[in-house]
Order: sequence, then C-alpha cells, then structure tokens
Amino acid sequence: MNKPLQVTGIGHALVDIIAPCEEALLAEFALDKGTMRLTSPEEAATLYERMGPAVETSGGSAANTCAGIASLGGKAGFMGKVGHDQFARVFEHDLRSIGVVFADGEVKSETPTGRCLILVTPDGERTMNTNLGAAAEFGDSNLDRALIEQSQILYLEGYLFDPEEARAAFHTAADIARPAGTKVAFTLSDPFCVDRHRAAFRTFIRDRVDIVFANEREILSLYPGSSFEEACAAVRGECEIAAITRSEKGAVILHGGGSIAVPAVPIEKLVDATGAGDLYAAGFLSGLASGRDLETCGRLGALAASEVIIHVGPRPRRPLVEAARAHGLF
Repeated sequence: MNKPLQVTGIGHALVDIIAPCEEALLAEFALDKGTMRLTSPEEAATLYERMGPAVETSGGSAANTCAGIASLGGKAGFMGKVGHDQFARVFEHDLRSIGVVFADGEVKSETPTGRCLILVTPDGERTMNTNLGAAAEFGDSNLDRALIEQSQILYLEGYLFDPEEARAAFHTAADIARPAGTKVAFTLSDPFCVDRHRAAFRTFIRDRVDIVFANEREILSLYPGSSFEEACAAVRGECEIAAITRSEKGAVILHGGGSIAVPAVPIEKLVDATGAGDLYAAGFLSGLASGRDLETCGRLGALAASEVIIHVGPRPRRPLVEAARAHGLF
C-alpha cells in the first residue's frame, strides 16, 4: 500500500537541556546513571541551577526518531502536546524546518512545554531528569487519525505510557492503525519505565504491536530473572520483529524463529549517548519502510546511532542520508 508517510511517532514533546557533568553531581542528587527519572518543577529548578553551560534543543524520544527519519530523506509525522510558551515555538519550528509533519493536537495546553535536563558524564553516559509539563497531557483528542492512516508505521514511545490518558490514546492509535494497514512499532524506552508497566507492556505488545525496540537492560527488565537468550526467545513469541541493541556489542534482530546479529559501527570516541536508541530506531524503521531486508535495516540503525553519539545532542549533525551513501547503504 502506497502511503505518503513512512513513520508517524507519538511521544513526549520536550526541549532537551544538555550539559556535561562529573560523577559527583549524580551522587549529590542520588541519580542512577544512564536512566531517566521524572522530576517535579521544583526539583528540575534546583538541578538546573547546579548544571554547567548547556545546549538546548528540541527533543523527546519519538521526536528524535522522526527527525532521524527526515535526515535519512524519509517523510515522517509526529504527535505530541506542547504549551503556549517559547519552548513550544522552538519545538514546532525545529521539527517543521526539517520536514516533519507536526500535529500538536486539538488545543495547546496552558501547562508549560516539557523539558528534559540531561547530564552527560565523562564516559558519555547520559542521565535524564524530565519534567513532562504539557507532554503528559496527551490524550485521545490529540490523535490525528488521518496521520496514522497515512503512515506505513506508527511508532510509540514507552515513556508516554505513564499517564492514563496517554496510555488509552496508545490503544486507540494502535486500533486505528491495524485496519488501515499501518504497522505498530513500540520502544520500551527505559528499564525503570518497564519496571513500572511490565504487565501492561507485555499485554500491549502481544495484542497490538508488530515491532519492538529495546536495549539489553530493558528486555531483561521486561522478562525478570531471564538470561538474555531467554528474554529474546520470550519477546520473539509476542511480536513479529524485535530489535535488541547491546551498545558496542551491536544488536540482535529477531524475526520468526531466526535471529540476525548486526555489529555496531566503530567510532573514535563516545561523547554523548543521548539519542542513540532513538536514532537506531530511525535507521531501522527507515529501512523497513523502504522495503530493505532486516540485516540492512539493522545496519542503517547502527549507522544512525553511531552518528549521534560522537557529539553532544540527540540528533545528527550531518544528514544521515550522506552517511548512508558513504557506507553503501543508499
């Protein structure tokens, strides 16, 4: 079926505020390195005061993925909730300027646009502290049915599973997608997110999801007590395709009874892991929507991830289509 959009994502519409820090700052705020936690406006303000010079950019997991697809020359859409403030205007402009169709819902919120404070330690690991703001108010009224039906793939961000209204909207969106011939992809997002919603995640995946994205920690959280091999076998039985990333060890792609190991793309130095999983999904989904075989999809995902972790920030600095051509993938 020929559709105008390769992928439409639904997720948190956030502005990322990214700054380098030492390990001591994580200890001071009792932060678990490499994970995301939700913070109150007061906590966010306190932490912001302790951060050094920062880079501010539009972010949010699914939005980063959609930006990556656009960077690969694809056409993507995004749904997320913003406020009426300057951050909302920045977010909208950033997405639309790169060609992503941004559907901001029925009405904007009076709540401020969400933001994520990202601390990057010297080893390149990122620790995220998110005040969701308006992003957490996403619900059925913010769904754009036509955008879902016009997309080859609907991509859902696990982070947005926390609010009850957003969770219900995910179910509605998936139910719109299926009769329209739109595949449903779902990223687990974070091990703490999986811990909060393990049973609901598994039911949602089994009943409504075609493609699952997870990293090693997330998949082991989804199936606690399992070995990596056992967890892979379990998720294989609950969806059509699963792409499990393992940092420098590459990724494993599961499909039917088989698996494909795809190596990571070597880099000189890990600077900032922010957006690595988001851009992996961008490369993989771009390949899938273009009819590529799963190994090529995995290679595109690995390449896209490698392009974003060599600098600070969650989005690639050079067009990913150029990188793909240089590697013989386009």
